[in-house]
Amino acid sequence: MPQAQIIDGKAIAESVRDEITRRAAALLETTGKRPGLAVVLVGEDPASQVYVRNKDRAAEACGFHSVKHTLAADSSEAEVLSLVEQLNNAPDIHGILVQLPLPGHIEESKVLRLIRPEKDVDGFHPVNVGLLTAGERDSALVPCTPAGSLVLLKRTLGDTLSGKTAVVVGRSNIVGKPMASLLLQESCTVTIAHSRTKDLPDVVRGADIVVAAVGRPEMVKGSWIRDGATVIDVGINRIPAPERGEGKSRLVGDVAFDEAVGHAGAITPVPGSVGPMTIAMLMVNTLTAARRLLGLPEEEPLF
Repeated sequence: MPQAQIIDGKAIAESVRDEITRRAAALLETTGKRPGLAVVLVGEDPASQVYVRNKDRAAEACGFHSVKHTLAADSSEAEVLSLVEQLNNAPDIHGILVQLPLPGHIEESKVLRLIRPEKDVDGFHPVNVGLLTAGERDSALVPCTPAGSLVLLKRTLGDTLSGKTAVVVGRSNIVGKPMASLLLQESCTVTIAHSRTKDLPDVVRGADIVVAAVGRPEMVKGSWIRDGATVIDVGINRIPAPERGEGKSRLVGDVAFDEAVGHAGAITPVPGSVGPMTIAMLMVNTLTAARRLLGLPEEEPLF
């Protein structure tokens, strides 16, 4: 059986970042302003530290004004809210990202709702969620992982996804629901499935496009994938890898890649595809937010 095309998310993300770098340089030349991104990290979670470092590096590489605020894990909710309010009022900051998860004593929804919707480059504020759900994508800041997944689909299948059947496995506010909204706006026929969906393998097997974002390692089996389907694996899970030595681990997605690659027409690897696209789309959102806050016209959309 032919092997699937491996979607090179790293290369696609690099092309998006290159375009953002060009546009940011043009913005600086015409206005003297750089897009400003502030990232807030509370605590010392190792994975969050890696994510924040990667975002900071990407912003600097694109020519942005990048600021990182690190607070102790025992910082009070009031301290975090106060910092967000300061960033809301900072004229040189156009995008605010509070790295999740937050420590348990801090109410995430309260923090996210305080961020000005115009600076909400994660796309999690209810205003941005509502605009996207209402079909007004061009007025919203769209969550980065679903936006990046849509770019991967269009670079693989072409700009027209109309009429395709899509199944999103996962119903989170961060990926599943906004991904479904984006696909609906591309005129796909969309099903949101999850771990409790009846006859889940048959539901997935009916899809031209499968987006797996359920957070369970290798849950979607190769036999669930229709021959020729396009698979976007959003999951990133660490599992034991005793074959690499005692105490070693490895990263896998929500799709059993080695099985699915014999069925899918195209598939993203884990890691190295959706992750780089997520960071690239954060750069897109930050530049978009900067232009809007500076009162400049919209540029040609990248997705």
